[in-house]
Amino acid sequence: MERRRLLGAGLALAGAGLFADRVAGAVARTYPKPGSVAWPAQADWKGLFDEIGGRLAPMAPADLSDPATKALITNPFYVGEHPALTQSSGWLDAWRSSPSAYVVAAESAADVAAAVRFARAHGVRLVVRGGGHSYLGCSNAPDSLMVWTRRMSAITVHDAFTPVGSTAEPAPAVSVGSGAIWLHAYQAVTGGAGRYVQGGGCTTVGVAGLVQGGGFGSYSKRYGTAAGSLLEAEVVTADGQTRIVNHVREPDLYWALKGGGGGTFGVVTRLTLRTHELPATFGGANLTIHAKSDDAFRRLLARFVDHYATNLCNPHWGEQVRATPSNKLVVEMVFQGLTAEAARAAWKPLIDFANASPADYEGQNALLALAAPARSFWDADFLEKNLPPAIVLDRQPGASPTDYWWRGDGDQVGVFWLAYQSAWLPDSLLQGAGQARLADAWFQASRHWPVSFHFNKGLAGAPPEAIEAARDTATNPQMLSAFALAIIADADPPAFDALTPLAPDARARADRVAAAMKALRACAPDAGAYVNECDYFQADWRSAFWGLNYERLARIKRRYDPGGLFTVHHGVGAEA
Repeated sequence: MERRRLLGAGLALAGAGLFADRVAGAVARTYPKPGSVAWPAQADWKGLFDEIGGRLAPMAPADLSDPATKALITNPFYVGEHPALTQSSGWLDAWRSSPSAYVVAAESAADVAAAVRFARAHGVRLVVRGGGHSYLGCSNAPDSLMVWTRRMSAITVHDAFTPVGSTAEPAPAVSVGSGAIWLHAYQAVTGGAGRYVQGGGCTTVGVAGLVQGGGFGSYSKRYGTAAGSLLEAEVVTADGQTRIVNHVREPDLYWALKGGGGGTFGVVTRLTLRTHELPATFGGANLTIHAKSDDAFRRLLARFVDHYATNLCNPHWGEQVRATPSNKLVVEMVFQGLTAEAARAAWKPLIDFANASPADYEGQNALLALAAPARSFWDADFLEKNLPPAIVLDRQPGASPTDYWWRGDGDQVGVFWLAYQSAWLPDSLLQGAGQARLADAWFQASRHWPVSFHFNKGLAGAPPEAIEAARDTATNPQMLSAFALAIIADADPPAFDALTPLAPDARARADRVAAAMKALRACAPDAGAYVNECDYFQADWRSAFWGLNYERLARIKRRYDPGGLFTVHHGVGAEA
């Protein structure tokens, strides 16, 4: 399932009231459907086809009756290369994956601009799809025209890059087409150039969508957000114009693309991101400690909270720890810039705590900590030889031998979400009496459902330069002083077939997720949420996703897309 400055409750409520007043009387937008009078005529579609050199086609649905296709819908590379599919197949009571009517397989900004002008002229709903990983279904809509950017995947590494019109010092960077995935960006930057670019943890996540959502990855505690590394973007806006934006050219739009949400302000066609010095090592640490009673588990969680605050809340450590209803503390963390010995030493105090009460705990002596040369971290050949259980190679006919996904991410491919909730946890909970409140809320929440703390998705403990770069983005400022993003979620297997029935206990499980988050929020009642990983039904979504940044984002939206051509669920301006 590859921060913060709290808004006061009164301020949050006041903001919600302002938002409500602004959209009073808004009318839901409707779009023409195929076969209706308002739907473009075949001659119109033929005109678009000719304008973009034949890169328009009716969408061909995936043949889910074919056993070979069914076997592939859990392969994220296959899903990513099939425009009729999405990396999630839907959400309970919310959406189901539905093919668009037509797809533009864009190869240039000119192709994108033609599609945008066509959609605006004919009132057709427009969908933008890169990696297709949106949990909220933002890259999916029936009866729509899809701009599919998968073919725009060129990657160019720069030793020195200066944004257009800028007098800033040149910086090492990488320019990435909006259809590229993070695995290929890492392989070009880290494997090829010996540098690091901050991106997503899942190898098949699209670069553009992650950046526009803010962009947390496994090593964000050291390098900040992907949005914070954005130097320049090429974007097609609702008027069909292609713009180059950066800190001196149309700086408001540039800022909005840094965390303001994908598919909202235009179609990003290329991004240039700052790269960073590569550490000597990347590595991981796994450990599961089982407490043999509820009381022992409470004490374990309390001890871990203090252990994290003392030993792990720093730029070296990221990823997650999970508390489960079966009284297990499951550690699945990564580190950078440490030897395996140093990583193991960081866990010794917690292991010693458990060993001091052998009647209460088991598993604490099975810590696995491994380090690898950082330059080899996304090298499929190196991983297959040295860490084969960690990856799954893409075995499709004709697949690149360098393509793989992390085995742990495979569980997400094509899933049908029953519930997914997130909340940023403030670093004040790591101090003084806050530790006890956090440990108690974490324990109470874990009685309902497993509760994960994703430490890399909060910047408390990050270097000042990473925090300052992230501060100049549109993401909710709460993430700057959050030590983790709490995530509680559940899903069923793929349900691309609309006739797939719900599991008998689906709603009960969704209710348990909600109960767990309610219990956890007792220690952080005003916590915001990460727009890329959040609840489809987030009630306070404008303040939760963007805080006080929402007002500025709304003004930019009205300036660049006054007609609301780019509409996604819970995107800026969607309330209208």
